[in-house]
Amino acid sequence: MPKISTKGQHMPESPIRKLVPYSEIAKKKGHKVYHLNIGQPDIKTPEVALNAVKNSNITVLEYSHSAGFESYRNKLSQYYQTHGLPINTADIIITTGGSEALLFAMGSTMDQGDEIIIPEPFYANYNGFSTASGVTVVPVISTIDEGFALPPIAAFEKLITPKTKAILICNPGNPTGYLYSKEEILQLAEIVKKHDLFLIADEVYREFIYDGEEHFSIMNVPGLEENAIMIDSVSKRYSMCGARIGCIVSKNKEVMATAMKFAQARLSPPTLAQIASEAALDTPQSYFDDVITEYKDRRDTLIAGLQKIEGVKVATPKGAFYCIAKLPVKNADNFAQWLLESYDLNGETIMVAPAAGFYSTPNVGLDEVRIAYVLKKEDLIRSVEILEDALKKYNNK
Repeated sequence: MPKISTKGQHMPESPIRKLVPYSEIAKKKGHKVYHLNIGQPDIKTPEVALNAVKNSNITVLEYSHSAGFESYRNKLSQYYQTHGLPINTADIIITTGGSEALLFAMGSTMDQGDEIIIPEPFYANYNGFSTASGVTVVPVISTIDEGFALPPIAAFEKLITPKTKAILICNPGNPTGYLYSKEEILQLAEIVKKHDLFLIADEVYREFIYDGEEHFSIMNVPGLEENAIMIDSVSKRYSMCGARIGCIVSKNKEVMATAMKFAQARLSPPTLAQIASEAALDTPQSYFDDVITEYKDRRDTLIAGLQKIEGVKVATPKGAFYCIAKLPVKNADNFAQWLLESYDLNGETIMVAPAAGFYSTPNVGLDEVRIAYVLKKEDLIRSVEILEDALKKYNNK
């Protein structure tokens, strides 16, 4: 029998989606499952985006330019500049989601066996993208006790080798919700310039910032033009996860010319989704104001509830819509499966994402889960009640 590739064997399962078969079984039993495992917002997609597709008069669904519609890139550049980011049309290539943008970034800057340093816990698919690109992840651990703040720069320095090509961050962070300060970004900028590395920043949650804090982009750092690569997406900003439209942004002309070759190889990003994404840029500020108010309310509700459960530790996120919770269990994978397979509270249960999959260091985060507060407040309150009851029963079984 033909064998699959070693690369395929090493591709990690998604900690967010691998429990789906168990949730399907729970639903077939008639149980209601509260999905805290995945960052799929229940916020409505802006009507202006949906209407643009409904009202389009396309007669032939053609390829677009490999870099995406010029009209969209022009408008996106204006959007960034309005938000204080000095980004021009030539600095942008539209991609099929932020995922493809990350693959283009790695493919354009790294060779087989090269290394990328990432503070962990990190978005689980960074492991998958790195494996697909033949790149080795070198983790630097941030901790819940420190609120998942940036590890000391000395910790990064110790990990840099001749094979190191980049540092990758998510700001604000998935899965932690941590927002890097301007000072932390400037520290990272200094180290990548010192060692001639790329700084790749996944900034897809830029709008979701709380408590009066402000987001500071790597694109705002003077002198970092040749090192900075920004990843962005419409998925969360406009609650358009299914559109699969993102972009890679850099002022490094060699990086963008190389990324363009990858873009040409996959031909073009999806046409209808670009129409929706371009129209979404006309979404009024009131939409975001309402969304931020809603998410902050959800965050406060969830964190307050979790903090009341005996044995649970949680850091308060300053951005995005995730948090990492440390549970009084030895193995969160087993607990998460048990929640779906063997437990219910009056016909209801919850689905969480075991956090070990957000680390590349073995045996770290085994007692942690990621929780996405993308459900309405009443559902979050009920989910916390279920979690508290489940922990008691699980630890007494």
